[in-house]
Amino acid sequence: MKRIVTFGEVMMRLTTPGHQRFTQAKGFEATFGGGEANVSMSLAQFGLEAAHITRFPDNELGQAAIQFLKTNNVSTDHIVKGGDRLGLYFLETGSSVRPGKIIYDRANSAFAGVEPEMIDWEKVLDGASWFHWTGISPAISAGAAACCKAALEVAYAKGITVSGDVNYRKNLWQYGKSAQEVMPDLIAKSDVLVTGVRDAAEILNIYPEAGADNEEISVYNKIIERFPNVKKIVNTTRNSISATHNKLSGNLYDGKQFLKTREYEINPIVDRIGGGDAFLAGLIYGMHELEGDQEALDFGVAAAVLKHTIEGDVNLARVEEVQDILAGDTSGRIKR
Repeated sequence: MKRIVTFGEVMMRLTTPGHQRFTQAKGFEATFGGGEANVSMSLAQFGLEAAHITRFPDNELGQAAIQFLKTNNVSTDHIVKGGDRLGLYFLETGSSVRPGKIIYDRANSAFAGVEPEMIDWEKVLDGASWFHWTGISPAISAGAAACCKAALEVAYAKGITVSGDVNYRKNLWQYGKSAQEVMPDLIAKSDVLVTGVRDAAEILNIYPEAGADNEEISVYNKIIERFPNVKKIVNTTRNSISATHNKLSGNLYDGKQFLKTREYEINPIVDRIGGGDAFLAGLIYGMHELEGDQEALDFGVAAAVLKHTIEGDVNLARVEEVQDILAGDTSGRIKR
């Protein structure tokens, strides 16, 4: 069975209309998103079975968020209810030389109050083929970190493939524990790790060898040596020319081969939020359905490129559309 389970906070996203600034806006466009849930929803678009685990307040906003996940074909059977509020984030979309801006309002959210005893991970992960987490969840609260650790321990015991996106956000770690204290135990039980040279330095105190020909390979080798359960390390490289013009490529290292994709030029960008999640979903899909790591990596980056053309957090793209990008069909001609 190909069933992917993700765990993390889902927030209401409030976006200024068009490219208006926060100080201009008289209203906001509301939708929902969250890094891990974005992965689930994208995988469901690709035709795989996906379930998301989180905690929502037992009110109409929590129900609206559940309905959003259901509308995108994600199972919500094991979502926990409780707490007082849904986390929010506000987005001002950038343009040209003006960068986008995000303001979070997620303190004391329902998800921040999640505790390990609220989730039966043995039941949740029964029959799953893959579990995905990010470094956002253990940063939010001690309870969320403990939940994430409990999930990884069950997944590890069941032999479920685990992917972890380090996604280090220094300002989120406010509850008395640091990423340097918490993250190594989570990384140790992950099979596929998303990280770059900077995060490895800040979280793991791992740096490239002096004079290394390839800094990434140097760092990746040290990670694999320290965490032998990690089998593959992946990352994307973004060249930001402006807020609406980027270049994107990806790489994967398995301890022997360093694989790379072509570099895509994305211009203009409609919405870059969720691009990394789209990459992960494409990679996970590829590792389930395609022939090898290069094909999975290529599919992931093409999926991320396509996401930049779609409004909202979720990559509402089908497999065939990603395959068109891979085949070089980037003309944007109308399909009739």
